[in-house]
Amino acid sequence: MTTKREPSDEPEILELESFLPYRLYRLADAVSREFSRIYKDRHGLTRPEWRTLAGLGQHGTMTATALGEQSAMHKTKVSRAVAELERRRWLTRTPDEKDRRIEHLTLTGAGLAAYREMVPLAKAFEQELLARLSTDERTAITNGLGALKEALSKD
Repeated sequence: MTTKREPSDEPEILELESFLPYRLYRLADAVSREFSRIYKDRHGLTRPEWRTLAGLGQHGTMTATALGEQSAMHKTKVSRAVAELERRRWLTRTPDEKDRRIEHLTLTGAGLAAYREMVPLAKAFEQELLARLSTDERTAITNGLGALKEALSKD
């Protein structure tokens, strides 16, 4: 004898395609991949190398820990990116005077030149991306992202 299952007995299914965290991840990844073509074609940089270059270009001298926090990268990715940019002679490491375990990372002239070359390309990419949206859509996405960030920071 077979018992009839009620709909409430069915296991709940999560549709990833409509799950907001998944949608945000996929969108961010798609945008990041599209932008990566620019810095990869121009300088052969990986995402972590670009993020490291951009963080140091924006903030000046930083520690690897600060770079990881600012860019949301794991310390091993930061470490590899720092090593590669140092190999290219795009950054220097200076040991902290008080704590030798800490190094201050700074772009060299060549690193700064690469960063300055990339800034207008990054801004143009952003403008082209936003130009695909209507004014109302641009406003909605800006407001929505701000509101979501604010809501998450209350935790």
